Amino acid sequence: MQLSDLKNLKIAVVGAGYGGAAAAKALSLLGARVDVYEQASGIREVGAGIGLRPSTMNRFREWGVFDEIARATSPSDYFEILTATGDPIMKEAWPADGEQTQTHLVHRGDFIDALMGVLPEGMVHLGHKLERVEDRGDSAALTFANGATVEADLVVGADGIKSVVRQQLFSRKPPVFAGEHAYRTVISVDDAHGMVVDDNLRMYIGRGTKVYLLPLRHRGQVSFDITALNPDGTWAPQVTKEDLLRTVEGFDERLVDITRDLDMDAVNIRAVYDIDPVGTWHSDAVVLVGDAAHSMLHHQGQGANSAIEDGGALADALREAGSVKEALALYQATRKPVTDELQRISRQGWSEDEINEVFPGQKPATAGQE
Repeated sequence: MQLSDLKNLKIAVVGAGYGGAAAAKALSLLGARVDVYEQASGIREVGAGIGLRPSTMNRFREWGVFDEIARATSPSDYFEILTATGDPIMKEAWPADGEQTQTHLVHRGDFIDALMGVLPEGMVHLGHKLERVEDRGDSAALTFANGATVEADLVVGADGIKSVVRQQLFSRKPPVFAGEHAYRTVISVDDAHGMVVDDNLRMYIGRGTKVYLLPLRHRGQVSFDITALNPDGTWAPQVTKEDLLRTVEGFDERLVDITRDLDMDAVNIRAVYDIDPVGTWHSDAVVLVGDAAHSMLHHQGQGANSAIEDGGALADALREAGSVKEALALYQATRKPVTDELQRISRQGWSEDEINEVFPGQKPATAGQE
């Protein structure tokens, strides 16, 4: 689109998570008028750590905010997968993207703070819970629970796995339970029983349980995550310390000790969900990004990275195409094949060889799901 057309574009982003914030940054750099509407009264992320892949960091470099994001991270050279007792299965460098070879490990809260910090003041409007989205063809209208209404040339639905935009316009299918729980917390490196000695991610797997140690050494901490089989699909289930200890029976005794020492009040407990692939992500004036479009299981560590890539690809498409309508089609054609595959392999969890080696005679709950 022409620069003058982009500058006249009014864009409303629904949701101020990773996808919404990244899309807002990328779209604002086009010169468009961008406003972000977030239902919460404050921006905060619970949980623990994530890895920002090389291609994601290159997006931040492209947007001129690499240093602001990198400041809150620890750069990592590789990741390891080990058996429950610590025998090595694989060790690989992170997939490079050009000269960027490191994945940057970051606390979710620090990351969203950094993203919010690079958005222009006044762009994010808190306390706006979306109730209705109306597609008018060449524009769209939003109605919020606080009574506010907004009309925009383009609405970006970045409102997560329970997306109102997706449910009202694109797919009424509910999220899908994976048969697992995720238990996430952050502990001091000093409480990691000597298991964190560098800045590289390690994952221990056995009996359907995965334990992740993701160093956050720039803040003297480590993200400690357990993903374990569990048939309870309650979004925020009640789990005891004894329940947690049962998931790591037979693991390296240091991992058991870490689990035994956890403050359960500080552990974020969630059932694991994704969504089935959505056939169409856009109309002529409304488009989905991030979890709203393609929420995926966390086994590949690609949820946040995919959301950020969506924001970049959407901005690229608007710059390259002749109209908003053409841009949204180009964006979907660029991103959907990638995220469809990531959703698929995230559900699969492991290759057959890995399943046989690590889970003899059984397999994780997500393996083989379609």
